[in-house]
Amino acid sequence: MAGLTFDEFRVGQVFTHQPSRTVTEADNLLFSALTMNPQPLHIDAEFAKTSHFGQRLVNSIFTLGLVIGLSVAETTLGTTVGNLGMEKVEFPKPVFIGDTITAQTTVLEKRESKSRPEWGIVSFEHKGVNQRGEVVAICRRQAMMLKVRPAVSA
Repeated sequence: MAGLTFDEFRVGQVFTHQPSRTVTEADNLLFSALTMNPQPLHIDAEFAKTSHFGQRLVNSIFTLGLVIGLSVAETTLGTTVGNLGMEKVEFPKPVFIGDTITAQTTVLEKRESKSRPEWGIVSFEHKGVNQRGEVVAICRRQAMMLKVRPAVSA
């Protein structure tokens, strides 16, 4: 189990997650179709050529999911009870097909759960950066975390 428990996180701890992930045309098209988002800026190359950026933009909700997903193996895999919320989601730069995204996570704060003594709440800041070093996504997320690592069955 790669994720950390509540007690293993330290405020100020920073993770730079690997591997990074290159966004493909299939990622963008499939995600847009699965989420019923017909925005031509995401799915119509000819339309997008006439836009401000001159090319298709990757669906920002895919970008958010990718950035958080890249963090899971090192932080919450098998040790999270669930997400409590996300706030301050920003997309300072667009993501284009072919961009490679690297995620970084900072532990902002942690506190004991008042209602569930076996769990704790950790606040993370997730940041996605493209291959040019530009921040493309940033999000604060609160997760309910196990305090004790689950027993491994033999």
